[in-house]
Amino acid sequence: MDVSSEKTNKWVVLSYFLIPTVMLIVGYLLFPYPPSSFARQLSFVPLFLGLIFLGVGFFYWKKNTASWLKIIGWGMFSFFWGTMPSFLYFSEGGDVFNAAVCIIGVYVLLYVAYHEWLSIKRNDHVSCLNWIAGGTFLAGIIYFTIENGIIPGLRDWFIETVAAQTCDVLHLFGVNVSQTHDLIIYNNIPITIIFACTAIQSMVLFVGMIGALPRASLKRKALGLLATVVPIYFLNLIRNAGVVYMVGSGMTSFEMAHNVIGKTGSLLALILLLFITFKIVPELYDEIIGIIDLPKRKGPVELFFRRLVGKKP
Repeated sequence: MDVSSEKTNKWVVLSYFLIPTVMLIVGYLLFPYPPSSFARQLSFVPLFLGLIFLGVGFFYWKKNTASWLKIIGWGMFSFFWGTMPSFLYFSEGGDVFNAAVCIIGVYVLLYVAYHEWLSIKRNDHVSCLNWIAGGTFLAGIIYFTIENGIIPGLRDWFIETVAAQTCDVLHLFGVNVSQTHDLIIYNNIPITIIFACTAIQSMVLFVGMIGALPRASLKRKALGLLATVVPIYFLNLIRNAGVVYMVGSGMTSFEMAHNVIGKTGSLLALILLLFITFKIVPELYDEIIGIIDLPKRKGPVELFFRRLVGKKP
């Protein structure tokens, strides 16, 4: 390796650690908790611009240009998440886990951008990078458009529909509950259905993962979505009903019912549905393995870590 190449690699490694760190610091300083209405709206700029750049990069046919577009997209999308750790921590009552995942996520997203740069440098464009950009675009545009009320009334309608159908499930089992908008009351104990209780995150995740597959036929994509999105929706109604029943009947606390029992059940269901999806669209498995195998490309960042742990480059 020549001196200029070694120097470039050092700058790449330094940039990889420095850029996301600066993003997190700037995000914390510019978007303190609680965020003002203006700050909240301002954060939408890197969010939606980042998603748009990822989407254009996903569809664009010239690979090097597409990679540059996706690098810009990942950078903006990462900066949006760099503004969120304090919000996630304080708004969730001191939730260290979600804040930590958000911080780590900034570095992970920039790692994907780094591999787009590596693709340009080596003229070696791997399919999984385009897939994850397309999946993020599809899932992100759907989720954040609804979550932020870009389409007026859609978010509230979705929450109230899920609340009403959760009550329907409980009524089927003879449980007498009442509902007012997003509020469900059982034995005088009120439980509010919020946007996260609609399972929209899980549904759009599969929409993005399946919809962005480059080689799967439209028929198998449709089957994959039917096998995941529909079960997720109905299983979520059962989960919500179970939480309302357990809390309202005094069986356990809300934290145990929702955060432990409910989330554990949801995670197991998602893992099962993912394996079912692999049978319908095996291309999804290939793309996920491609993402996992990115470190095997042995770029400057990977070589740095190998030296750090005492392994040969």
